[in-house]
Amino acid sequence: MNFHKAIAAVLMIAALAGCAQTEGQQRAGTGALIGGAGGALVGQAIGGNTESTLIGAGAGALLGAVVGSSTTPQRRGEQMCRYQDRYGRIYTAPCDDRYYNGDY
Repeated sequence: MNFHKAIAAVLMIAALAGCAQTEGQQRAGTGALIGGAGGALVGQAIGGNTESTLIGAGAGALLGAVVGSSTTPQRRGEQMCRYQDRYGRIYTAPCDDRYYNGDY
């Protein structure tokens, strides 16, 4: 019976991970899913009981979510740069390829 509950929980987490809006949320959800599964396997191998499996799954999911979220690459355009137009006016706008290529 516990096996069926664990399968249902994994399927619910997978469904919720697919509903995430941003890339960071998707990566955190995927990391939690993979980390939870790996942690459950390690917990079962070490402790050999349900409590160890659940602790391993929780720790793995937490670690997986943190790693997944922190490895999300920064997108271009989120940084703001200062530019000067041809009339000498300085303005702020999202950084473009001139900034990233060093042509500013």
